[in-house]
Amino acid sequence: MMSTATLTCLGTADGHPSADRNHSSFLYRLGGATLLVDCGEPATRQLRAHAVPADDIDRVLITHLHCDHVGGLFMLMQGFWLLGRKRPLTVHLPSEGVAPVRQMLNASYIFPELLPFTAHWQAWRRGASEPCGDVTLTPHYSTHLEGLRSAHGAQHPQAFEAFSLVLEGGGRRVGHSGDIGGLHDLEPLLAQPLDLLVCEVAHCEPDELFQRLARAAVGHIAFTHVGSRWRDRRPELKAMARERLGATPFSFVEDNQRLEF
Repeated sequence: MMSTATLTCLGTADGHPSADRNHSSFLYRLGGATLLVDCGEPATRQLRAHAVPADDIDRVLITHLHCDHVGGLFMLMQGFWLLGRKRPLTVHLPSEGVAPVRQMLNASYIFPELLPFTAHWQAWRRGASEPCGDVTLTPHYSTHLEGLRSAHGAQHPQAFEAFSLVLEGGGRRVGHSGDIGGLHDLEPLLAQPLDLLVCEVAHCEPDELFQRLARAAVGHIAFTHVGSRWRDRRPELKAMARERLGATPFSFVEDNQRLEF
């Protein structure tokens, strides 16, 4: 059954500190589920500004552990505690983050027994779909952190996991790139037609990205995470996208923008 789905862009910045942009956080309402994808700061303030009740969030989906994608998670948990959330909450995240995040919550005195809800911490398994009501969540491995692995893996032998996501429900199929390491990371998302692709443009060459997406079956492309070197050249970037993408609908989303698809 086809139903209207919405995306509210709570934060669209790249990783650089910004005076006028929030860090990565996106609220999807899709197939009866409400999903928070990434939790860059100040996600909790943004949820309050958009009048989203604490119990509305069905899942939190963390694509990777860079601070601009996860830095607001601790305040989110404190906020859910103080606002009296009652429903259990599952947080999906890379496996290497599960123990440290739980330890940090304890160090911040947000003990499990203080929470009026049960928190479940679930590690992503690449390519393994997870049900959320009538919605299916599928993580696909991204090479975004492979450069850091090559440079620092010997000294810091951790997983360096990052994921892109496919969300399916209500007759809609959404691709959410997270942060990518190259255009090849988009291929699992583009393997089937998408109603919406939320795609970052900070970690790839825009011209090559637009040329690849011109061949994709996508109803609408929402570009986000515009890197600092393009932030002051947005008219040039948009003109390049229009030239390369042809008839494919697209937008460069900003904080607080809402899309229906």
